Amino acid sequence: MTQHRSIHLFRKGLRLHDNPSLVGVLESSEFVYPVFILDRAFMEGAMRIGVLRWRFILQSLEDLHHRLQALGSRLYVVQGPCLGVLRRLVAQWGVTQLSLDTEVEPHYLQQDQEIQALAGELSLTLRTAVAHTLYDVRRIVRANGGQPPLTYKKFLKVLSGLGEPSQPARDITAEDFQKCRPPLEEKGRCGVPSLEDEGRYGVPSLEDEGRYGLPSLEELGLHTEHQVLWPGGETQALQRLHTHMESQGWVNNFSRPRTIPNSLLPSTTGLSPYLALGCLSARTFYHRLSKIHAQSKNHSLPPGSLQGQTLWREFFYTIASATPNFSLMEGNPICLQIDWDQRKDLLHKWTMGQTGFPWIDAIMTQLRQEGWIHHLARHAVACFLTRGDLWINWEEGLKVFEDELLDADYSINAGNWMWLSASAFYHQLPRIFCPVRFGRRTDPTGEYLRKYLPVLKDFPSKYIYEPWKAPEEVQLQAGCVIGKDYPLPVVDHKEASQKNLEMMTQVHNQQESTARLTRDVVDDPMKMRLERNDTVEDEDGTPPTKQRRPDREQRAAPGREADTDDDSRDTE
Repeated sequence: MTQHRSIHLFRKGLRLHDNPSLVGVLESSEFVYPVFILDRAFMEGAMRIGVLRWRFILQSLEDLHHRLQALGSRLYVVQGPCLGVLRRLVAQWGVTQLSLDTEVEPHYLQQDQEIQALAGELSLTLRTAVAHTLYDVRRIVRANGGQPPLTYKKFLKVLSGLGEPSQPARDITAEDFQKCRPPLEEKGRCGVPSLEDEGRYGVPSLEDEGRYGLPSLEELGLHTEHQVLWPGGETQALQRLHTHMESQGWVNNFSRPRTIPNSLLPSTTGLSPYLALGCLSARTFYHRLSKIHAQSKNHSLPPGSLQGQTLWREFFYTIASATPNFSLMEGNPICLQIDWDQRKDLLHKWTMGQTGFPWIDAIMTQLRQEGWIHHLARHAVACFLTRGDLWINWEEGLKVFEDELLDADYSINAGNWMWLSASAFYHQLPRIFCPVRFGRRTDPTGEYLRKYLPVLKDFPSKYIYEPWKAPEEVQLQAGCVIGKDYPLPVVDHKEASQKNLEMMTQVHNQQESTARLTRDVVDDPMKMRLERNDTVEDEDGTPPTKQRRPDREQRAAPGREADTDDDSRDTE
């Protein structure tokens, strides 16, 4: 077998476990140089990246570097345009092979084509593997006749013919890198050759180390004083995975609709940032869950189970891979075309947590400070921005989530915003989040609000979700006058939600052929649960009462707006 001098290019997939392309290149190479190209123009051109996510990325790269050092290698971080950097490194290091993981997003597909062309031009062997998804999504599309399955029911049917996802790749060891003979011993700095080895190995000398180090957040011109609650990296990802997998009862009984959106600590796994950046393998997560479920006769089932959430992730990845303009309304064949309002003032107030609805504002404040919010909290603010109250284009909300979320993901972010705005996938139009009752149901004393909106911390629980209803003396005693120290509500929720429901119903009726593309009753996890129980929870959170099944309901009763606790397609 030809022994190559190889570059393994990290993009997403910042991990060593379940890394099939890295395993393959280690098994076929004389030398392997792990490289991350910090192409800031490409990264920020593909998706918005806020300061908290940049910090998470840099922490993940630092962790990867340390894990490689422990195996006798290192990570070479190079700043600059991807193709230009690759061309220079190939010449400088005498590289004959390049390996990388394939991705599904349009910007990565374009980059893949450019890298493939470069490899052909330079006569490089190109080695690729699928590692960010459970399946090769192209295989799913082919199995569905060349089109992505647009409903979850159809998607699961296609998967049933493909079998289980492949097992994770074998572990990588220090012996793998020793066999590749990385030049590293003489100067005692792991992964960095001595000066005399520069000509022998064709790699950078110790004096050049600064060119391949990881920049700091400040060196990128960024700064934040917000506390690190989600340290980046594979080490943290595996520790969090291990902690959750130890609680097998929690894993087996996990159900997304029963988690708490305004708990002060995450009631979900908190693994979504690590899955989004590839610090944690989706296949590893899926098969660890399978082992636990195999030991239990009774466990939660998809779509609400943890394993079901990985399939929702795969569902959106599959559709995004084969749908033009998936993150846009215009030119997107599965998205309803809606004449949204252009209210930049309201968009700004929503973004900054100044809507006058404490639950909405607390969620948006947590998002800016921490880079993470519970999936039902995401539902609430997304519904409020779009079809619920403000009637603003979901693309604007998508941009804010891209900026702020640690787990921002092209496919999942766009899919969920279309879902929550009822622009695609979701068709239970009367189910609208109430920005008062839903939060109060799970946190009646408002501890979540007091944490993220300290201006309201001294309000009595009776008024904290609707402080504008508090008598003047109560407001003065709490040290917060509504309209002065905290804003009045930007809309009347009852009037706005009823008006928007009527407009959205009209849109769905007028664009029935488009709406039908992604409609399937099985796609709505909340509806599935309701149909099993034949009950629905009242808006104010009182015990369930007998009602008609949702498929027989066409619209909310006059004068009423419904809130929902339906499930999510995020993987937090």
